[in-house]
Amino acid sequence: MARKLPSFQVLQCFEAAARQESYTRAARELALTQGAVSRRIASLEAFLGFDLFRRTRHGVRLTEEGAAYARRIAGRLDGLERDTLDAMARQGAGGSIRLASVPTFATRWLLPRLPWFSALHPDITIHLETRTRPFLFAETSHDAALYAGTAEQIAQWPGIRATALMREDVVPMASPALLATRASWTPADIAAAPLLQQSTRPEAWRQWFAAMEVDSPMALAGPRYDLFSMAAVAATAGLGIALVPKMLVMAELARGELVIACDRPLHGASHYYLVIPETAAGNARLRHFSEWLQQAAAANHAVDQAPLSFATRGASRSPASGQ
Repeated sequence: MARKLPSFQVLQCFEAAARQESYTRAARELALTQGAVSRRIASLEAFLGFDLFRRTRHGVRLTEEGAAYARRIAGRLDGLERDTLDAMARQGAGGSIRLASVPTFATRWLLPRLPWFSALHPDITIHLETRTRPFLFAETSHDAALYAGTAEQIAQWPGIRATALMREDVVPMASPALLATRASWTPADIAAAPLLQQSTRPEAWRQWFAAMEVDSPMALAGPRYDLFSMAAVAATAGLGIALVPKMLVMAELARGELVIACDRPLHGASHYYLVIPETAAGNARLRHFSEWLQQAAAANHAVDQAPLSFATRGASRSPASGQ
């Protein structure tokens, strides 16, 4: 059955005109005449059955429908370009994995370990982008994702298979200068200190104090940071005490820039997961990456039990956010 698609040249022309919001600049970019651009846009509008642009005194502007279509088309063309560049780079050998990941885990934990994977699988290239929220794989070019969240949050992510890699245990950390103001720090002492908050874990301090059986009226107070890496930097600067996973700040601990204030971790409900779409469950590259990732997690001594796996089904709704 023939696909109901406009020609690639027409789509490329529309994407350039939409991005530039100018037929003239699109024509210059594509080495066409303005008339050729106008004719191709008109043919696309006739094909779709609605206007993509409206005329103004200053040129053209996207319609609401045109802007929505442009966003979708741009993503598809970007993906096609990446596929082409990847095929050219690999020259038919090996393959690649487009991986989305929560930022701090990617930079602090995954990237330092990727040389190990590359040594084992030199023909597989990992393309890495940061992404903090769940998404529908069908609407992106990602092959897999590394996500931090609870089992309940993962269960809301439709059409995926998830493998828990390690639990996100957090401990209070601060700069040596701040901690030097006391001979030792108890949970009650920490409750009276300036606290650094994690935007994606707004209840973390309250949960830690509850686990320590300490009352802390100021558990929700303090500056908030989007990423664990931001909270860690703020803590090294002496702005307060941060509740951070030890595995994400090993460099700061080794250099003495951070010190554990109270070595009583909060064993949270959040885990780091490898997430792949169900449709890619048989992909050999993803299988190799998953096996290596579980070995790396185990070597990190951060998994308390064998990794668990489960699948969720459906793809009709967008899931809740995780980090």
